[in-house]
Amino acid sequence: MALQWMILTYVVAAEAALALLLTLPSPKLLKNHLVSLVSLVLQPALFVVPFAGFQLLDIYWKNEHRLICTSEICTAAERDRYEKSIYKAQRNVILCASACLLYWCIYRICKYYKEIQKLEEIEKRFIEKNAKDQ
Repeated sequence: MALQWMILTYVVAAEAALALLLTLPSPKLLKNHLVSLVSLVLQPALFVVPFAGFQLLDIYWKNEHRLICTSEICTAAERDRYEKSIYKAQRNVILCASACLLYWCIYRICKYYKEIQKLEEIEKRFIEKNAKDQ
């Protein structure tokens, strides 16, 4: 069971690194290549959204069917184990939410950068057209 959380952790770390790389100032040529490479990777990387959603459903199901230790018969070790499982579930919910949020952020950064490139090309053509007309 820990393998899927390890995979999701690595995916979140990679997404965070990509988001950082995309937002750092860099030369225009390098930024163009980086955005085009990340845009190619975005389509196959969409798997992270349903994967995180499935993991959230799994957390919800386990939370609904978790044995709650409320009686006085429970030992301290059982209470500790219950609290530890709650903390793990909370950590995993944050991990799933951050995976989806970072994917969306990377998608929007790439989309905004492409829109800026298109607007720059339109502006360049407009300036060239005005220069020819004069």
